[in-house]
Amino acid sequence: MEHLMAIILAAGEGKRMRSKKAKVLHEIYGMPLVKWVHQSVRKAGIDDTVIVVGHKAQDVKERLGDEILYAFQEKQLGTGHAVMQAQDYFVNKDGCVMVLYGDTPLITPETLKDAISFHKGNNNSATVITADVEDPTGYGRIIRSGDGSVLRIVEHKDATDEEKNIKEVNSGMYCFNISDLREALNKLDNNNSQGEYYLTDTIEILLNKGKNVGAIKIKDSDEILGINDRIQLAKAGEIIKDRILQRFMENGVTIIDPASTYIDQEVEIGMDTVIFPSTFIEGKTKIGEDCVIGPGSRIVSSQIADGVEVKNSIVLESSIDNETKVGPFAYIRPGSRIGKNVKIGDFVEVKKSIIGDKTKISHLTYVGDAEIGKGVNLGCGVVVVNYDGKKKNKTIVGDNSFVGCNVNLISPVEVKNNAYIAAGSTITDSVPENALAIARNRQVIKEDWVVKKGMLCKDKKG
Repeated sequence: MEHLMAIILAAGEGKRMRSKKAKVLHEIYGMPLVKWVHQSVRKAGIDDTVIVVGHKAQDVKERLGDEILYAFQEKQLGTGHAVMQAQDYFVNKDGCVMVLYGDTPLITPETLKDAISFHKGNNNSATVITADVEDPTGYGRIIRSGDGSVLRIVEHKDATDEEKNIKEVNSGMYCFNISDLREALNKLDNNNSQGEYYLTDTIEILLNKGKNVGAIKIKDSDEILGINDRIQLAKAGEIIKDRILQRFMENGVTIIDPASTYIDQEVEIGMDTVIFPSTFIEGKTKIGEDCVIGPGSRIVSSQIADGVEVKNSIVLESSIDNETKVGPFAYIRPGSRIGKNVKIGDFVEVKKSIIGDKTKISHLTYVGDAEIGKGVNLGCGVVVVNYDGKKKNKTIVGDNSFVGCNVNLISPVEVKNNAYIAAGSTITDSVPENALAIARNRQVIKEDWVVKKGMLCKDKKG
């Protein structure tokens, strides 16, 4: 059976990053560089991946997990040497192997698929992924024959003046026939000034044996950009951000100001939703159609249904149902479930609570560890007092109840359906259905108290 696999080289230290952690673990959009590459490999239909680790190997393994195969390069003796460390995984196998780099996060699944298809379609022993770049300084140049096949790869330092004018460069990423790669690796030597084994030399070995070597040129040269320092890391982040936002806009999402908008790659957003400036949408968030999000909002790993508005607010690991309005300046904390047509107004905080359909919590209210029914009104300044100093307790408010301003609900407590609670009350006992609860002292008036106490303000004479 023909085998399809990938080898990702991720053993280097990356000194120019000036960091205590491995270069390939530096992140773009919360995901390590090497994982961006592995994600593209998986999306291209390649399930069998070997990552060659070296510097901070244990850190890389811990971050990526046990689902990936690993090879260890104890000493970094060149790219060819790195691939040699993975040979045990393709002994006695036939098929194709992609060789990629853990610091090239911009390579796309489509390019990998095209490279494999091109490689097989042309019966190549090796296929080089190339691109035209404006400034090819430092890159190996691709020298082609009249029929488009690769004659050789010339390193910049060895190139003639004419060859230096060639814009097509070697990305360092390849597709090999497994058997041909094995044979070329066996002939590889380190007879050079650096004493290293270069993967590029395998191309020369195959060409000298009369093998067919091709090159597939990709349109977007950004895909071959490697990350060597923090400046390039930021540039790659901008490119990935633009790709993500472009995908959403192509699918019918309006993004008012892409420059100030951050949306993670795993987010889903329905058509005709509008994203206002300074909005951050993170994690595995799913937003429906016809929503208005922002300005100045942050949503993390939450489910937002159709027609929802979230303005100047934070929503964390929660769900919000259809036509609900949140904000401005609301805070929906993890574990909350907000129903349909709910109003969560300004300076309202909801924590690990269920809010029923058509309920209004308009302003300056805290709801924690509670179940609030349908059609409930919580007035300004209501506080669910859910913590007794040792544990969190639950409050239940039944359907169609009315809780007046500045009410404290001391958990655990239950307010039954259709109950009313007078403003300023502190509720410690259950309130029956259809009842009115008043829990405050009667107002006392002491006539002329200020005069008798000598506290009356008198005008001062000059």
